[in-house]
Amino acid sequence: MHTLILGLLLVAILGFLSPIVQQRVQIGLQRRPALLFVAPLALTLVFCGLAAANEAFSVPLALLILAYTCVPSLAAFVQGARSVKHPSWVDFAIILALWLPLEFSVGGHLIPKPAQGFLHSVAYGIAILLALTIFLGFRTLPGMKYRVPVARDLAYGVAGFLVTAPVLIVAGRLLNFIPPFHVPEHPSATRIGLTFLVIAAGTALPEEILFRSLIQNWMMQRYGFTTRVLLVSGLIFGCAHLDNGPQPLPNWRYMILATIAGIAYGKVFQKSSSVFSSITFHALVDATKHVFF
Repeated sequence: MHTLILGLLLVAILGFLSPIVQQRVQIGLQRRPALLFVAPLALTLVFCGLAAANEAFSVPLALLILAYTCVPSLAAFVQGARSVKHPSWVDFAIILALWLPLEFSVGGHLIPKPAQGFLHSVAYGIAILLALTIFLGFRTLPGMKYRVPVARDLAYGVAGFLVTAPVLIVAGRLLNFIPPFHVPEHPSATRIGLTFLVIAAGTALPEEILFRSLIQNWMMQRYGFTTRVLLVSGLIFGCAHLDNGPQPLPNWRYMILATIAGIAYGKVFQKSSSVFSSITFHALVDATKHVFF
């Protein structure tokens, strides 16, 4: 059942790839901006319903989720539904409001341990759906590149992986972050392919929408396509991994490798016409580490 629910959230997120869906959402929100608040209310109800189904519902948790979804929506509403040529600092604050509570597991103590993993994944799906509603549908932030990739976009992702993977492997071994290379006991193209797809959907997709389509793109729209923007956005991505294991925290080894990877992901994102180029790149890196190291 959990897999089905997460799959439905993924389908909803991928639904925004349709130009028709994007256009209808944009037109509807431009005509009636107050409709924006349908999203946080609906997403809060979804989360609360799933929490109740997993015996994790509480009034404090419901109020926390309601605040989490409504505050960014209210900030966007105050700015207005218009095309954004130069995104504001309020837009950046909205991005942080969607990201940081999840990064630091705010409210995790309100959820029983058996339900934490599932509901955390649900919260990530809700965050991405709300972000797409706000920035694609309401604020119409340019440069997000949330569209179906063409062959060249996927080629950029594969090329980025082929160039960067050796660097990450050498650095990872020198930093004692990854174990020596090994071949799986029962290698299977199907199993490796499934690993890639799971990582692409569960890790690469949400992280690339956040760090490339939103954070890096916000910086590019304000300050241009500069090397400094690429380095700073990569460093932000790296720092986001300081609180990740399995090494002791703060995990500076992971930060260094994630910064290198983030810069490479960002360069591929700049070159391509779809965020799925860096999603492909990201998933290839993580799947390689998972399967062979």
